[in-house]
Amino acid sequence: MNVKNEKYEQNQQNQMNGHEEAWLEAYGFNTFFMKQWSALDQDIKTNGLIGRVIADFGQKLRVAINEGECLANRPVELKQMKSGIATGDWVVVKPLNDGEEAIVLHVFQRFSKFSRAAAGVEVKEQIVATNIDTVFLAQSMNKDFNLRRMERYLVAAWDSGATPVILLTKADLCEAPEVYIEQMASIAPGVEVIALSSVSGMGLSQMTKYVTKGKTVAILGSSGVGKSTLVNALMGHDVLKTQSIREDDSKGRHTTTHRELVLLPGSGLILDTPGMRTLALWDAENGEGMERIFGEIEGIIKECRFSNCTHKSEPGCAIRAALRSGRLEEKKWINWQKLQKEIKFIESKANKKERALHKQGAKSNTRKNISVYEVD
Repeated sequence: MNVKNEKYEQNQQNQMNGHEEAWLEAYGFNTFFMKQWSALDQDIKTNGLIGRVIADFGQKLRVAINEGECLANRPVELKQMKSGIATGDWVVVKPLNDGEEAIVLHVFQRFSKFSRAAAGVEVKEQIVATNIDTVFLAQSMNKDFNLRRMERYLVAAWDSGATPVILLTKADLCEAPEVYIEQMASIAPGVEVIALSSVSGMGLSQMTKYVTKGKTVAILGSSGVGKSTLVNALMGHDVLKTQSIREDDSKGRHTTTHRELVLLPGSGLILDTPGMRTLALWDAENGEGMERIFGEIEGIIKECRFSNCTHKSEPGCAIRAALRSGRLEEKKWINWQKLQKEIKFIESKANKKERALHKQGAKSNTRKNISVYEVD
């Protein structure tokens, strides 16, 4: 649906009428964003429409607005935008050409952001989802089941600012789902674990209590765990393409090729994402995720006799004692070490990049100063 000139002009005269208020509430525009809107320059308010990014196609963004949807060009530069625009962001857009296109005038500050370190040599943040209230972390109860991978997802979820909930899918194909639930609950204190079957409907009522009006949830997980199938089940009809998993090797190919935010009838919004083969943590050192998931290890480390203990051969090492007694699971300790190395590696690369940019900027300023001096 495109924005017509008459509707656009009408919206400028009545930016916050009753109909738009209902639309904003349905899409999750709350007091957090309303305060930002109130503080915006009048010029932006007059010329722009509030919208939410519901799909990201690279150079183009599909934005939901009160009148329907429009395609907005991704801005190359925007003063208050530090980490790009992602699906879930709230923006102010100005429609052009009778709504065929739009430009982004402003990006609202986020209250949550799920990120990972982008693959490749360059150190940069890849935003998976923004302004999410609940993060559904999905795994299948088959060969995809992996406690260590879930620990990684939980760290990222807690760091995002959203509330994590674990979804264990394919319950209809599992003989003893309670075993999987117990194992998963053991590594996720304070996190609800729900066994689901989109075939029988098992667990859907537990899941839907999080998808209430104005709330946004994201489903994250590996390829083929049934994320799109769950979205379709919540919608009551197929809105996203799905593909059956091969149960002989528990592998599947994801059919979601981009992140897409879907408004559920009479309730909230759900974001389906492409399956992630890897999840490299981003800025985990400054978040709460490591403490929540590996707080036990942090506590044991403090019991070591020496503050600089390497946990290898030092006397009085509490970690090695905990491993011997079974107080600490060896696999969890190995995973903690792996994540610590990864966090430090990412931080090191980021610091090198920052120093290089600083050095480059200093050289540039030096050249400018010499140039000015020579002119004088």
